[in-house]
Parts: sequence; C-alpha cells; structure tokens
Amino acid sequence: MTENSLQKAREFEARYGPHIPDGERPVFHATPAIGWMNDPNGFSLYRGEFHLFFQYHPYSNEWGPMHWGHLKSRDFLRWERLPVALAPDEDYDAFGCFSGGAVELPDGRQVLMYTGVRRGHNADGYLQDIQTQCLAVGDGVNFKKYPGNPVLTGENLPEGGSTIDFRDPKIWREEDGSYRAAIGNRTGDGSGAILLYRSEDCFHWEFLRTLDRSCNRYGRMWECPDFFPLDGRQVLLVSPQEMDPEGLEFHTGNGTVCLIGSCEPGSGDFVRQHVQAIDYGLDFYAPQTLRTADGRRVMIAWMQNWASAGAKPSNCRWFGQMTLPRELSVRGGRLYQVPVRELERYRGKCVTYTGVPISGETSLPGVRGRVLDLTVTVRPDGSGPCRWFCIRVAKDGPYETLIRYRPGDGVLKLDRTRSGLPHDIVHTRKFAVRPGDGAIKLRIILDRFSVEVFVNDGEQAASTVIYTRQEAEDITFEAGGSVLVDVEKYDLIVD
Repeated sequence: MTENSLQKAREFEARYGPHIPDGERPVFHATPAIGWMNDPNGFSLYRGEFHLFFQYHPYSNEWGPMHWGHLKSRDFLRWERLPVALAPDEDYDAFGCFSGGAVELPDGRQVLMYTGVRRGHNADGYLQDIQTQCLAVGDGVNFKKYPGNPVLTGENLPEGGSTIDFRDPKIWREEDGSYRAAIGNRTGDGSGAILLYRSEDCFHWEFLRTLDRSCNRYGRMWECPDFFPLDGRQVLLVSPQEMDPEGLEFHTGNGTVCLIGSCEPGSGDFVRQHVQAIDYGLDFYAPQTLRTADGRRVMIAWMQNWASAGAKPSNCRWFGQMTLPRELSVRGGRLYQVPVRELERYRGKCVTYTGVPISGETSLPGVRGRVLDLTVTVRPDGSGPCRWFCIRVAKDGPYETLIRYRPGDGVLKLDRTRSGLPHDIVHTRKFAVRPGDGAIKLRIILDRFSVEVFVNDGEQAASTVIYTRQEAEDITFEAGGSVLVDVEKYDLIVD
C-alpha cells in the first residue's frame, strides 16, 4: 500500500458503486457501495447523526486488505454513503485496518480506534501478524492517522497476552469525561479474554483489568467485544471463535454470546450472572451498540456467517449486509431485542386477520411481498394438539424459506434450504422458545435478501440471508393439526 491508498479506494468506490441499481440491494439494510462488507465498526452518535463504519474491501466481493467503509443515517434505516474512511497505508497497519470503535470528543472531533495489523518475526524467526491499536482523528468525513500510533502494543498487555490476537477495540466516554476501551485478546492457555483500558484524553491509555475470560468454554478467542450498562445490569457482548455447541443454545463455529451480570462496587470487576446466545439464526456476527440521545441502546451486526461467506450468487457486485438495528433491553435477566421503532414510520398498507383457523396450507389475501413487517400469533384452537406449524415466506414454485414451530417440544426451526443459494452450507438452525399459554408470537421482517424473526416480543431473534429471486413474494401458513392465527402485515415503503 502507498500513501495514495485512501484516495485510490475513494475514487474506485465513487466510480463503480453508482452503477449498482437500487433494485439489487435491500431497501433498509446497510450494504457497501461496492465490494465486500463484514464487521460493523465505530457504530456511534456524532453531531446528532448515527455513523456506521465497517470492514471493507472495495475491490472485490471477497475478503481482502481491510479498509473502513462509512455510512451515516438520521433514523437507522436510510443510509447515506460517505467516502472510505481508512485505508492500510502505514507500516503499523500495512496488512489491514481491522475492527474498532468511534467516539466524539468534547471539542467536536471524531476519533476512530482500530486494530492495525503488520507482519513481523516472532522469537523463533517465523513471520506472524502483529496486532496493535491505533487512532485516527477527523470531522465525520475525513480522518488523519494519529502521529503517535500505535497507542497500544504488546507492552500494554497483561502477562501471557498475545500480540497475534489483540484486536477489535470498542471505545466509549464515561460520565466523568474519561474514556474506556474493551479489547479482545488471547491468553496463555489459548482461550479468549476481554481487556479493559482507560484514558483521560483518548490518546494515552493504560490497562485496567481483565473483564472476563472464555476459559475455553464459550468458544476460544473472543472477538468484537461491547460492554455497557442496561436496565440495571452490565452487559458484555462477545463473538467467540471455535464454539462448541450446547444443546440448541449455541452452535458450532463462530457465534455470538451475551453475558449479563454486574460490576462489583469498588473493584469494578464484572461478575456474570446469565449467559445466552444473541441471535439464533444462520447469519449474525460481531454486533456493536450505541446509546441514542433519548437513552436507547441500539445494536447492529454483520448479517453473515464466516462458514458461508464464500457462498455467493454469481456475478454479485457487493457482498455483505448489516442486520436491522435493534433496541435492546434486559427483562427477567435475559437480553431482549426488537427492531428500532423508527421502522414504524415506513409502514404502509395494513392487512389484519384475527382468529383464522389453519390446518392445511393456506394463503391469506393481501399477505404477500418481499419488503414487509409481518406479525403472526399462533394459538391452540381447543380441538386437540398441533404437531407443527409452518410459515413459508419468499415462496414461488420451488423456492421458499421456512419458519417452522413444534409446540410439543417448543422448538422453532429456520430453514433456507430452498432460498436460492445452491451451495453445500448450513441451511437450517433450530432453537428452543418459550410459548406463553400455549401461544407463540412471531414478528418477521423481510427486506429482499433477508429474513429476521423476533420471537415473543423480542425474547429471541433469528436472522438469515436469502437469495431467492425477487418475484418470490407468496406467503403461506400450514399446520399439522389445527390452530388459530392472528396476522398483522404492513408493507414497508420508501418515499
């Protein structure tokens, strides 16, 4: 890379991105101008607008030397594209500008903290990636890398910490004006840990403590941490590598975990009290949150899975999208998440049904489409047990995406086997849900290339990418037995 790397990326993006028609993209979900997108970075509020940076390789739809792409929005749903924010062009980040966070300084500047990756020799003479933490300072559009980079190196690690796996700083400002950064690291036993750092000015940092460790149970290396207070609890979000499954709660490979607990008075030590998956679907990784001006905690994530990231439609000019931003809360010791309330502003034509009996496969007039907000409540009809209930969306001939529920064992399955991507990847995911009084409520958001399901007012969420042709707009309901359903469907419309 050269000193002109940033300008080159900006020119490439500006030249080729506009050639991709809007119809080839989701309506509300964030996508790159062109090329490859993965982890959200620097999801933050700056000068009254929501900024979203992301891991970016503009030159192809494959992972490559990491840049920072940049979007902003006033409502989380309509995104304005801004020029590439960072490119790898220094010795300390020559192999990529990796994930990180952003914060607004009191003087109005915006600071980005990111992981710079360079190649170096270890004690045995072998080449390896060295990860350090770096800063860039700007005005919300243009950024200059800090002359004192890197600001955190191996010298700032606790004993046994790895310089190879030291990444993904999430940065925030405390009420007393000081700054904190939560950073992922691998410890001497090969497992992951989240390290907490402190700064008075956002430029000079010191190690405070280890927040938590995986101890090789909830995965090994912990990536992309976030740490914040919510509803009287302290929440730690991590994205583990090399996860082992635990029943239907966690799946094999790269996953996401929410640890809910409290911080000990005086010491500040984090004590975990509850552990759960963040998203139970097929495509969800590396979530980040921000706090809005009205006090909401909002989360966004990469809606993709590393195990299937190589499976793409032919001739696609962009790859990777973000989830719908979600409002978080803690209820009964669990994490809840629902779509941001701003989505309701885009609701159009409404179709409702109450107490419709369902047995064989049934369609309902007016209930179809690929960009919509659909809520379905399924409840017993009193005639006997129902073995299963199924909603088919994005359906047309052989194509369909299934949301299937078995009341007997409380298991919900998301199945995209026939969703337009003929690759040998994981296409189904099952997870346990808790029905209330024998009923289950499912809110389903469709946006052309994705399905997001929110169970029982946000107690669980499940996300998946689909590639079914856009003409597949049918929706049907079917039961193995008989049930009653209530349906509320809105078209989602851009002005």
